[in-house]
Amino acid sequence: MEWINSVWQHIDAAFIRENRWQLYLKGLGVTMQVAVAAAVLGIVIGTIVAFMKISVKKNGKPTILSRIANIYIDIIRGTPSVLQLLIMWFIVLKSCQNGVLVASITFGINSGAYVAEIVRAGILAVDKGQTEAGRSLGLTQVQTMRYIVLPQAFKNILPPLGNEFIVLIKETAIVGYVSLKDLTRVSHQMTSALYDQFTPLIGAAVIYFVVIKILTILLAKLERRLRKSDNR
Repeated sequence: MEWINSVWQHIDAAFIRENRWQLYLKGLGVTMQVAVAAAVLGIVIGTIVAFMKISVKKNGKPTILSRIANIYIDIIRGTPSVLQLLIMWFIVLKSCQNGVLVASITFGINSGAYVAEIVRAGILAVDKGQTEAGRSLGLTQVQTMRYIVLPQAFKNILPPLGNEFIVLIKETAIVGYVSLKDLTRVSHQMTSALYDQFTPLIGAAVIYFVVIKILTILLAKLERRLRKSDNR
């Protein structure tokens, strides 16, 4: 029974006493705020970059836009996100003191490179016959993409986008580098204040796990609905 009392005392000190659970809740709020903003920005950037990458000349050669898209994707995917965050904070957006904004922009740009590949793969997964059918009906290339290709590609794109959002939530654990009190930083501060390395960190890990698990379940349900609609 003594070890149970000891465990409870650590939990009480880390989460309950002085309403410290509110600190974790606020930290989770910062984490989700950055993740959601970055996801929206990443989808916008990624969609634009995806269309840039699949653009080709009439002879099939890559365009300037596709080359720029490839360079962007290579640089973002080839460098650590923590370095991108530090470069944005100390160099590019040095005059901006809004850590949430800087982190959201950084992770949005980072996510855009991965979303671009998701969107590109989703579009290319649609049978070319669909595009040919649309053009034979007199639709322009833009109209064919809008009314025929994209609606079909959406089902291929949506599940990977959900996974990308889950990855974003976990990647934002480094925003403490720009002085943001997210969930990870709050747990780290509690370890220093309470001289307890175990309880706050494990507690934060549990919170992350629960959030990710809920999102994973919702994403799985969405995928099942999409598969059912395909079978009709």
